[in-house]
Amino acid sequence: MRAQDSATAQTAIAVPVAPGAGRPATGRGSAARAGTLQAALGVTAFSLTFPATAWGLEGFGPWSLVAVRTVLAAVIAGGCLLALRVPLPGRRHWAGLAVVAAGVVLGFPLLTTLALQTSTTAHAAVVVGLLPLTTALFSALRVGTRPSRTFWVAASAGAAVVIAFTVQQSGGALTSADAYLFGALLVCAAGYTEGGRLACVMPGWQVIGWALALCLPLTVPVAAIALSYEPVQLTAHSVAGLLWVAAGSQFFGLVVWYRGMAAIGIPKASQLQLAQPLLTLVWSVLLLGEHLTPAAPLTAAAVLVCIAVTQRARG
Repeated sequence: MRAQDSATAQTAIAVPVAPGAGRPATGRGSAARAGTLQAALGVTAFSLTFPATAWGLEGFGPWSLVAVRTVLAAVIAGGCLLALRVPLPGRRHWAGLAVVAAGVVLGFPLLTTLALQTSTTAHAAVVVGLLPLTTALFSALRVGTRPSRTFWVAASAGAAVVIAFTVQQSGGALTSADAYLFGALLVCAAGYTEGGRLACVMPGWQVIGWALALCLPLTVPVAAIALSYEPVQLTAHSVAGLLWVAAGSQFFGLVVWYRGMAAIGIPKASQLQLAQPLLTLVWSVLLLGEHLTPAAPLTAAAVLVCIAVTQRARG
C-alpha cells in the first residue's frame, strides 16, 4: 500500500504492512524494478517517434500529421475512459492536465515535426538528449525534488556533450530546426513534470487520456482545416508512421512513462531518456537508411554512460 502527498512527493512511500503480509523492503524493491521497466518501455516507444514522424511526413503535411495523430490518440484514450466509466478528474487537477496537453500532446509533437522537415532524425534525436536534464530541472522547480550532487554532475555532463554535438553539427550557429527542438525541450519537460506529479494521484493512462480529450475541441477542427490545405498521399510508410505516433508514442508510450515516473520519481525516470538518442540512431539507420557521422553514435554513447551514474546516485 502506498501513501502519497500529491503536492510535493514524487516517489512512492512504503507503508508498513501487517505481520505475515510480506516485507516492505521487498515490496519497495519490486515496485522500483517495475517502475524502471515501465519507464524504459516508454523510452523505447519514444525512440521510434522521430523515424515514424519522418515516415508520416512522406504522405502528410506537418500540421495534418500532428493534428490527426492527436485526434486518433484521443479516440483510443476516450474509448478506454468511456468503456471503464472513469469519472472526470477533480477540478484541482485540470490546470495540471492543461500543462500536460500543451506540452506533450500539442507542443512537443508540433515543434519536433516542424524541425524534422529540415533536420535528420539522428541530429534531432541527439539534441533531444537534453530532455532528461531539462525535466530534472523542471522537477526541482515545480515539486521540490532534490537529487544528489552526483546526479546533477552526471546529468550536466550528458547535457554538455549534447550541446557540443549540436554546435559542431550546426557549424557553430543554430539553425531553425535547432530552435524548434530547443523549444520542444522546454514544453515537453514541463508536460513530463506535471504528468509525473499527476500520475501519483491517478493512473498514468488517465493522465494522458484526459489531456488528449482536453485537446479534442482544438485538434478536430485543426485536422479538418489542415487536411483541406495540405496534400495527403497515403502510402505504407505514411500510414504506419501516423499509426505509431498516435497509438505508440502519443498513448502507450506516455501511459507506461507516467506510471514509471510515479514509481521511481521524475528525476531518475527522466535520466533513462539518455538512452533514447542511441536507440533512435539505430532506428534511423534500420528504418530510414540514414548515414551517421562518427560524432552521432559517439555522442549518444557518451550520454548513455551518464545513465548508470544518475541511476545509482542517491536522492
